[in-house]
This record gives sequence, structure tokens and C-alpha cells, in this order.
Amino acid sequence: MSGFADSLAVLFPNVATTSGVTIRVAVSYLAEQSNPALSRWFWSYHIRIENGSERSVQLLSRYWKIVDGRGSVHEVQGEGVVGETPLIAPGGSFDYVSGCPLDTPGGAMSGHYRMVDEDGTVFDAAIPRFVLAAPTN
Repeated sequence: MSGFADSLAVLFPNVATTSGVTIRVAVSYLAEQSNPALSRWFWSYHIRIENGSERSVQLLSRYWKIVDGRGSVHEVQGEGVVGETPLIAPGGSFDYVSGCPLDTPGGAMSGHYRMVDEDGTVFDAAIPRFVLAAPTN
């Protein structure tokens, strides 16, 4: 791996590629927004969507499967991400940050983005599964 690729692997340890679109995820526990005494834990996640294909792609919608520490599943679906439906040129990328609260000190997230390329081909780009884990004292 190149130095740049090594850096990406450290910054974004969770990676999935579908049809030339790579989704990278980095997650951080936010102690300042969490309150374990009230069964509230909060994480932020940074997503980078990279278009390694030869066609522009647009993100249309998102689907998340969130599993808490008890195994309860919560599904989230909606248009775009953070109020946007970004168009990503070949070789381009789009980054955003969002968050996830849980009432358990751990869980996991996974899902997909519904994408369309400039030829009108619709596909689901996999979001890699990533773990939400509060530090233990």
C-alpha cells in the first residue's frame, strides 16, 4: 500500500466497494454527549463516498440497520444524506458526518446507499458494518 492508502486505512478502517463506489467509515464515541447514568451513549460517524468508476454517480437515498447491545434492530430510510443528494464525478468524493444515539453502551451499524449513475443504472452501494463501542473504565 502507498503511504496515502495506509493513512486512509487508519482514518477510515471500515471499507466496502460496490460497482466502483467505495464507502469508508470512521466512528468516534462522544463522551461529552453521552450520559451512561441515563442510558444514553452517542457516537459520530464520518462517511467518505469515493467514486472510482468512470461515470458520475448520484446518491439518492440511504438505508441503515442499527443494532443495539441487546440485539434490537432499528431501521432508518430516507432521501439523501444530511439534506443532500450529492452528484459525485469520476475520481471525486463526498464526505459528511452524522451521529447515532443508543440506549446501550454498544451496537453496530450497516446499510447501503441507493445510487444512480449517469447512464441511469440504479444500484445499492454497501455501507460496511461498523461497531459502536463505548470505552470501558
